[in-house]
Amino acid sequence: MLMTDRERLAGEIQALAEKHGKGRTALIPMVQEIKRKYQKIDSFAMQVIADQLGIHPVEVYSVVSFYAFLGSEAHGKYIIRLCRTISCDMQGKEGVMRQLENDLGITFGKTTVDGKFSLEWANCMGMCDQGPAMLVNEKLYTRVTPEKIHEILEECRRSFGVHATEQKEVHLV
Repeated sequence: MLMTDRERLAGEIQALAEKHGKGRTALIPMVQEIKRKYQKIDSFAMQVIADQLGIHPVEVYSVVSFYAFLGSEAHGKYIIRLCRTISCDMQGKEGVMRQLENDLGITFGKTTVDGKFSLEWANCMGMCDQGPAMLVNEKLYTRVTPEKIHEILEECRRSFGVHATEQKEVHLV
């Protein structure tokens, strides 16, 4: 008998609960790992996490919806977050933004058709003296210029190509 996507996800969440524990402190690490693997946290995943931790699903939803990095929306393989503070504004953020949108063919808040890239704003990365600052997944870039965008995107594309055979596309129902 073949395991369904939901059964597989429920099993993974159960393993995460065993790994991180079943207390409230396990909530964010569990959500982060599911988000990293599936690029989203759907209502089924929130329910299973709640069941594993013995909390109400609305508590999981509250955490997921509060933290921008955990949001329930589907994202691309590479989530590019550009700092939108005034200090990054003064250091050329507008040009970096335009270059990202032009190179990817999307605006901020959107994901490319191929599902590889999403553009998002970040309120502050704590790098005000090295702006504009940009985060690609968990990798920080500072002093970003429009000229550096092409190189950064190519680095992501090369990485995606190398690991594409390792990636298994999973559709949550």
